[in-house]
Amino acid sequence: MQKIYLKLLTVLLLLNLSGCGYNNFQSLDEEAKASWSEVLNQYQRRADLIPNLVNVVKGYAAHEKDVLTQVANARSKVGSMQVTADVLNDPEAFAKFQAAQGQLSFALSRLMAVSENYPNLKADQGFRDLQAQLEGTENRITVARNRYIETIKVYNVAVRSFPQNLTAMMFGYKTKPSFTVENEKAISAPPTVDFADKK
Repeated sequence: MQKIYLKLLTVLLLLNLSGCGYNNFQSLDEEAKASWSEVLNQYQRRADLIPNLVNVVKGYAAHEKDVLTQVANARSKVGSMQVTADVLNDPEAFAKFQAAQGQLSFALSRLMAVSENYPNLKADQGFRDLQAQLEGTENRITVARNRYIETIKVYNVAVRSFPQNLTAMMFGYKTKPSFTVENEKAISAPPTVDFADKK
């Protein structure tokens, strides 16, 4: 009789444990996917603006071929990536996605710097409109990434906190990767300030 009670107690304990946080993980996982979708939407918006921007710049700065090519190649690399919600569970794929987006951001910043050399380009209404749209999109990307980071932080804390971590292990929930600073050493170095009069 004691064996039956022990088995019954074990079954009740397992049932209790499996319900501990399970619904919370479902909710957090869906929030993570929704936040990720918003990040992807904003990156796609940026990618859609790039061909128009490159064409306008090309009309004024055709001999800046290396910069234009770099932007086109970076956009192509981003566009060729198959990005699904599964990236959230694969830190290596997530890092590749982040690196590709970083390359595109760098290429776009070079393109914007090149535009400074062409007063007619800077005066072009189409270029200014595209530049404003791109700046707005970059702000939206930042907001979407910040929301994603917060969502993933809550999810990852739940995965690692007791007793929910037992439920997470039982159902295969693992921590998800988040965005990181690409060059942490460079931004942690204090800036050099030189007020010397340069003539």
